Amino acid sequence: MSETKEHVKCLIIGSGPAGYTAAIYAARADLKPVMIQGLQPGGQLTITTDVENYPGYPEGVQGPKMMEDFKAQAERFGTDIRWGYVTSVDFTGPVHKIVIDEKTEITADSVIIATGASAKWLGLESENRLNGFGVSACAVCDGFFFKGQDVAIVGAGDTAAEEATYLAKLCKKVYMIVRRDEMRASKAMQHRVENTANIEILYNHETKEVMGDKTVTGVKVVNNKSGEEKVLDVTGFFVAIGHQPNTDIFKSWIDMDETGYLKTTPGSTKTNIPGVFASGDAQDHIYRQAVTAAGTGCMAAIDAERYLSDKGIH
Repeated sequence: MSETKEHVKCLIIGSGPAGYTAAIYAARADLKPVMIQGLQPGGQLTITTDVENYPGYPEGVQGPKMMEDFKAQAERFGTDIRWGYVTSVDFTGPVHKIVIDEKTEITADSVIIATGASAKWLGLESENRLNGFGVSACAVCDGFFFKGQDVAIVGAGDTAAEEATYLAKLCKKVYMIVRRDEMRASKAMQHRVENTANIEILYNHETKEVMGDKTVTGVKVVNNKSGEEKVLDVTGFFVAIGHQPNTDIFKSWIDMDETGYLKTTPGSTKTNIPGVFASGDAQDHIYRQAVTAAGTGCMAAIDAERYLSDKGIH
């Protein structure tokens, strides 16, 4: 453990839309925020190519460029943005202890968590290589780019069913690849999928490879009962097998649901620990959009400012 200890009024953990928005508001409120960027500075948007649904970018924007803009705005108001990864926390007392890269300890009067979530992937080399070039983990974000085209989606839960029906409104044909002989989705969602004419469900199928050099040109699937292989003629491949919130370091400190999403007091970003606030996809498993993450980042900074003010910390 490093000898150099530092105390800050407001520490922000994570640097996606939620973290940067929290930083903008906290810095303007003179909380002198310090941000620890994490393993993926900019968050999930840095692996997204075109963002067309964020207000204020009428021509659309590349995900990494948008995060650079957010960062520049946070820095303009004086946010101290640092490389690093939070490896442990101690939320025992009124002053919170945070360890960065297993060596540097920072204490903070308030903490804003904006660690986000990560999409779960199948683990195929081709899926990784074509991520952002026809492969996506968000139908709501990217479905628009496949208007009138044929696409495939893998998954069997409520999210997959919801995204398949969403895609069906935009696309000519949607292949739904389901590993087992039934879906895990609720009966209501299953009926909705089954009653959508342009969705074809491929039960007992698994994805072997996403085809294409620069963009997706097809998907090779295998019937796991018969072993028969075939290629689906699609230009888009969506993965909807779930998300994992990046919240492991907060286990045993902050109340979470069974999948690890942080629980907040309804109508606020307050957690069960006074002075610790949760924002963005680390606490939102429903909307998961850049604009909603930014909104909760704003809320977290305002909640932190009020908390510090009530404590007489200026």
